[in-house]
Amino acid sequence: MTEFTLPKNSKVTKGKVYETHTDTKNIRTFHVYRYDPSEDSNPRVDTYEISLDQCGPMVLDALIKIKADYDASLAFRRSCREGICGSCSHNINGVNTLACTQPIKDIKGDISIYPLPHMNVVKDLVVDLTDFYKGYASVEPWLKTNSEAPEGTERLQTKEDQEKIDKPSACILCACCSTACPSYWWNGDKYLGPAALLASYRWLQDSRDEAKEERLKELNDSSKLYKCHTIMNCSLACPKDLNPGQAIAEIKKMIATQDLND
Repeated sequence: MTEFTLPKNSKVTKGKVYETHTDTKNIRTFHVYRYDPSEDSNPRVDTYEISLDQCGPMVLDALIKIKADYDASLAFRRSCREGICGSCSHNINGVNTLACTQPIKDIKGDISIYPLPHMNVVKDLVVDLTDFYKGYASVEPWLKTNSEAPEGTERLQTKEDQEKIDKPSACILCACCSTACPSYWWNGDKYLGPAALLASYRWLQDSRDEAKEERLKELNDSSKLYKCHTIMNCSLACPKDLNPGQAIAEIKKMIATQDLND
């Protein structure tokens, strides 16, 4: 019988346990993935007991408290703390989301915090997003025009046209959607992924952009676009309630109905 198992050096081991010594019953237990590639050791999961009486309400607050009071070596990204920058995206109890907008009280039992799945780990909860950003840049996410700009004014659009790009423009590039996508896991070097394709859709919908045919030709590729198999994990994972799965379907429809000249 064939057996499938992880290589010995990639198996996650049990790590250190940090107990709280405060006199309170309002304690939650956090299990946090720890890994430093510069050390010759397996990944591990450290356990931290935290008094919520001395901690903010969000999972990010717990991570900040762990780093400040328990272990200063813990590495994670964070910035705005308002769900705008996308820096603190992690896998929390099996769901890709933003630590800064995930209330601790909404999670039952122990809380497990891992890096975004199927990404190379730089250290602890920090993953390498180089290829993710390359995919985003490859769709040329900026206004492309051939005509002369209107004299003395901006390129204007109607309120109805603006509303078409309102939601796609709200993407914060947190990578929650792409790292929840099995097609991106296995084909991340070729498949653009939900985040990049949502960005492309945003410009395809922009009434001021004059490169629609050029953009569609570039996307009409078996790997860049059609590796999407409409699993829809991307839309479920988006912490901003966007729908990259629908955007990808709309791009496919555009290509099917557009007369793309060679």
